[in-house]
Amino acid sequence: MAEQDGSAVRDEVAAARRIVVKVGSSSLTTAAGGLDADRVDALVDVVAKVLDGDGKGDVGRDGDGKGGANGRGGAGGKEMVLVSSGAIAAGLAPLGLDRRPRDLARQQAAASVGQGLLVARYTASFARYGRRVGQVLLTTDDTSRRAHYRNATRTLDQLLAMGALPIVNENDTVATDEIRFGDNDRLAALVAHLVRADLLVLLSDVEGLYDGDPRTPGTSRIDEVRGPRDLDGVSIGSAGRSGVGTGGMVTKVEAARIATAAGVPVVLTSASRAGDALLGRPTGTYFHRTGRRSANRLLWLAHASAPRGALTLDDGAVRAVVERRTSLLPAGIAAVEGEFTAGDPVELRDTGGRPVARGLVNFDAKEIPQLIGRSTRDLARELGPAYEREVVHRDDLVVLD
Repeated sequence: MAEQDGSAVRDEVAAARRIVVKVGSSSLTTAAGGLDADRVDALVDVVAKVLDGDGKGDVGRDGDGKGGANGRGGAGGKEMVLVSSGAIAAGLAPLGLDRRPRDLARQQAAASVGQGLLVARYTASFARYGRRVGQVLLTTDDTSRRAHYRNATRTLDQLLAMGALPIVNENDTVATDEIRFGDNDRLAALVAHLVRADLLVLLSDVEGLYDGDPRTPGTSRIDEVRGPRDLDGVSIGSAGRSGVGTGGMVTKVEAARIATAAGVPVVLTSASRAGDALLGRPTGTYFHRTGRRSANRLLWLAHASAPRGALTLDDGAVRAVVERRTSLLPAGIAAVEGEFTAGDPVELRDTGGRPVARGLVNFDAKEIPQLIGRSTRDLARELGPAYEREVVHRDDLVVLD
């Protein structure tokens, strides 16, 4: 647990040019599940004012519509991407549901109704400042597969270049258990990597990370986290979880771990302190970056993909993949399980069953048994040139911690 050491850390936050802001359902909706227009407007006021570079960022509405005319970074030279929960929650009341449904079909129905309401509210609210918004809905397939990843990157980059503020959400209307991120905290961390953000701000209903349940007397907020050791002995639990969202403090800390490992610092605070967080004022918990920024999609493969099957590797193949970072060849496979098709993510395991890597496979599951233990040269001679290739190419493979 670290003490805050002055303005240097917050100066870095204030200097961030491209920022991803994630806001949860509980910060946008009423207790009954409908959208709270005042809460949405309050958040938009903060974002618009920071983009306009007025140096205030205070929560409050003036409704004068005098913001930037085209949304191109604003006077402060900043750009923002908003990862917003709230679609399912916004659809509850219109569908006569008194709580978030547990079954996937009704969740998808609520998302279908609520997503339109959510984006319409954002569109109207940002219009008060002369700003346009663009909706981007993602599933894990959109980001772990190479071509889809490039498409998502181009779309977000182009929206920012054209002065629109992207509003990102998981595509809950079509996402199944196999292709969903699970929570928007993790999605926000991955989007921060995708758009090469300088900062990720996670807005919650709690003013940061505490060393225990913040509702318990005697607990205190952790000002800074420089690495995993700062969290030793900290009981994260699920404090902050609301009845309309899926997240909690556990998912926020995990999102911070993903983002900081990819070179993106994180501020975790309450939605009411969004302006302070975006302007670099000392609020919430600041997570220092722990890794270096990378420009590839392997972070998505590691954290966003759901393996459709598994390949067991012999000891030599494990060493080749993990230590030398080579492609996986058929000769190194000992067993296969699951049902998958070419292009699906699969888990690579050692002979003890421990996951060591994850990758996109080049063959269907039913093809692999005839490849096991054989050289690509022999396979090409017997089955044709299409089989003289890697089972998982190193460019589509990530080694797991």
